Amino acid sequence: MKRREFIKTSAGAAIGASVLNNPVSASVSKATKRKLVLVGTGVRGTSFWGRNIVQNYGDITEFVGLCDINPGRLELAKEYMGVNCPVYTDFDKMIAETKPDLVVVTTVDATHHEYIIRAMELGVDVLTEKPLTTDEAKAQAIIDTEKKTGRKVIVGFNYRYGTLFSAIKEELAKKPIGEVTSVDFHWYLNTYHGADYFRRWHGERDKSGTLLVHKATHHFDLLNWLIDSDPVEVVAHGALEHYGKNNKFRGLNCRNCAYTDKCKFYWDIKKSERSYKLYVENEKYDGYIRDNCLWREDVDIYDKMAVQIKYANNVQVSYSLTTYSPYEGWRIAFNGKDGRLESWEDIPWRRQDKINQAELHAAEMNQGEDKNTRYDEIFIMNNFNPEYQMKKVVASRGGHGGGDARLQDKIFRDPNMPDPYKHAATSRDGVMSAIIGIAARKSIEEQRVVKIEELTTIKPHPTRNV
Repeated sequence: MKRREFIKTSAGAAIGASVLNNPVSASVSKATKRKLVLVGTGVRGTSFWGRNIVQNYGDITEFVGLCDINPGRLELAKEYMGVNCPVYTDFDKMIAETKPDLVVVTTVDATHHEYIIRAMELGVDVLTEKPLTTDEAKAQAIIDTEKKTGRKVIVGFNYRYGTLFSAIKEELAKKPIGEVTSVDFHWYLNTYHGADYFRRWHGERDKSGTLLVHKATHHFDLLNWLIDSDPVEVVAHGALEHYGKNNKFRGLNCRNCAYTDKCKFYWDIKKSERSYKLYVENEKYDGYIRDNCLWREDVDIYDKMAVQIKYANNVQVSYSLTTYSPYEGWRIAFNGKDGRLESWEDIPWRRQDKINQAELHAAEMNQGEDKNTRYDEIFIMNNFNPEYQMKKVVASRGGHGGGDARLQDKIFRDPNMPDPYKHAATSRDGVMSAIIGIAARKSIEEQRVVKIEELTTIKPHPTRNV
């Protein structure tokens, strides 16, 4: 296969006139700061939705309250975030006394619906961390409450805003491979990141809904957005064959374990000052153990998952999630009637291929580019032409491929900025991503094909323009 065309692009150029390179609106008034409250003061809440907002949007936003069931974490959250607002263990009292403009929900996944629904009932809009919720009944309750109250729910899907996924979206819009018929999407978690889910509350399905919901909701949302259609049916397989009870030894937790010399997954929480202060020093309030043994028998989620999804526009998807890979990365390919578009990130041998190709084609590629600049790649191939296009996208060094900052800019800095590729995610998007994982879990448990329309009143549409 020969390369026909080399296209060099920056992140901004790749997205054209989209949200990624729009100037910040000058209409935001510093005199009227948006009042925020945060419920759930763990790592994600206090950092991404806490300290980041204080540091980057403090001119236009203000935290007026923090809420958690753990009073120790609340005090630490104030210090870490750099705020001096009241703290609460009573959510209703916080809303009544602070009168916020927006509630930010970052609690345990299975409790998201409680705060989302109650906030809307009390007349406040909501921004929630993904996943929206963990089962179909809770999803329906959110749908019903949003309709009844007229309030709005935003779901914090940051991957959509990443430079590479945005560039893929732009390329697909040009239809270079004709009508898309199927997608292959495979995500690999390494033995550090993947294993860590099994130490935490995420390893228990009554709290996380399994990684098909907690983690894969990110991936399913990307599929829904890139395919631009709704899922109609799901069939899945999954098992717990590595973590949990699948080991000959287990300890109380990593701090109190007789097997630290033989366990390849031993994690010393004392080496992380923040984790130690946030969790270990506050265990006495709620009993949450952050460095739990990942071999404990309470673990009841899947560590390998494979999902087949059929969409309303007849696109078929093959998806997998592995939690104990030697590397962390992903591969995606869109198969069309006229060709194939594929991309990847952090696959070791592909990275080496890229280095070798850069050396092989040094003369051709030498356009004064920074040798330290890291690029991602999109390959576009035609079914009847051995030549191919390779598009280079400047890789962002920001969180989630640069998506974190762009998501927060859209929410806080300029909500009305142009959004031609519909990066902003609504509650419907939150439902339709979580519901794939919920359906997949149900398919595994009940060993059957699950129809999406069985689960909520949202009816799947061939296109997402609904």
